[in-house]
Amino acid sequence: AIVTIPTVGYGDIVPTTLWGRILGSIVILFGVTFLSFLVAIVTSLFVDANRAELEETRAAKDEETRALLQSIDGRLAAIEGRLGSMPDTTS
Repeated sequence: AIVTIPTVGYGDIVPTTLWGRILGSIVILFGVTFLSFLVAIVTSLFVDANRAELEETRAAKDEETRALLQSIDGRLAAIEGRLGSMPDTTS
């Protein structure tokens, strides 16, 4: 199964000498390693793009939350002002 990753893998032409088999094994290992690195690089590009998009979304939501909190703070100050001007009826 590993042979079919970097090669066609039909098996109609195979090395018969010891050095041919060693070289074939080395080529297979390099092929698997190359494909692994290629997949890792492509995956990294997708992850980086996704991370950048999430950071932009988070920054926009943070700004929206900040504006909402300022609005709430202003309304709370107005309510506290009105409550402070009312006479104390608890005594």
